[in-house]
Amino acid sequence: MRERDEVLCLGIESSAHTFGVSIASDKRGVLCDVNAVYKPPPGKGIHPREASQHHSHVAPSMVKRAFEQAGVSPAELDAIAYCKGPGLGPCLRVGATVARTLASALNKPLTPVHHAIGHIEIAAYATGAIDPLVVLVSGGHTSIAAFAEGRWRVFGETEDITLGNLIDMFAREIGLPSPAGPAIEELAKKGKNLVDLPYLQKGNDVSYSGLLTAALAKYREGISVEDLAYSLQEVAFAELAEAAERALALLEKRELLLTGGVAANKRLQEMLKVVCEEHDARFYVVPMKYAGDCGAQIAWTGVLAYKSGVVVSVEESFVSPRWRFDEVDVPWRS
Repeated sequence: MRERDEVLCLGIESSAHTFGVSIASDKRGVLCDVNAVYKPPPGKGIHPREASQHHSHVAPSMVKRAFEQAGVSPAELDAIAYCKGPGLGPCLRVGATVARTLASALNKPLTPVHHAIGHIEIAAYATGAIDPLVVLVSGGHTSIAAFAEGRWRVFGETEDITLGNLIDMFAREIGLPSPAGPAIEELAKKGKNLVDLPYLQKGNDVSYSGLLTAALAKYREGISVEDLAYSLQEVAFAELAEAAERALALLEKRELLLTGGVAANKRLQEMLKVVCEEHDARFYVVPMKYAGDCGAQIAWTGVLAYKSGVVVSVEESFVSPRWRFDEVDVPWRS
């Protein structure tokens, strides 16, 4: 049951392997967060058509369970939020279709949410970070950003593949299922020797495709997967930490917020925490339950966006698979 003057928003995440549904309140925070994850066969990446079929199959049960766990009736909602992008087109369209159906049936407004901004806002909600330098690392993003003049501004990013893709692509080649972040992290803990791998930076941007190529070449030469996982992490994370340190010094931020699926990696957390200590900044990391893709990132950001007047009609509720987050106006932070 809703409280007086409360705003309730149901959010749907469907950008890649996860179909998530959550209901959030501007007064009580995240009320529920239910997710179903498509798992590709070992050695294979996410197939968009197969993942979208998974999402279509689980969508009714996920929506029903969200209402049950939140203790909210459909009529009590104020808005329906969906992930507009970026992501895999077929997967995004499933989430948007479910959102349109609910909005039409319940006569509720639709609110589009950018996936990356969802990662940032759910982390800020959970940690209390106010004006941080953000390090966003996931399968779809590797960016260093700060908020200024109504938008998130990028101060460093990957020039090719993301950190999440680097880890997953390496893992697939050595026979591990995707997503493989936790498995690679465990292998890295057993590594003892730092393998010579290329450290590539261009200005304040990072580059990981050459690192992946070199690591796979070493694997085919017989170097142990433990040493390679350890070395891959050390080099990739050091590149990112160096870029983040430059941005932190330039902007003189007093907070650094680490978010996204790869934020769960303890070694990456250690490196960025050292950076913060050296610059007298507070270090925040998104809680594990919100690190990966989840409905909560869409529902909570949907609350913020809806209260700021961000709504679209059903006819205008398109998806944008290649949408950059520095193109998005963020009126609730202005």
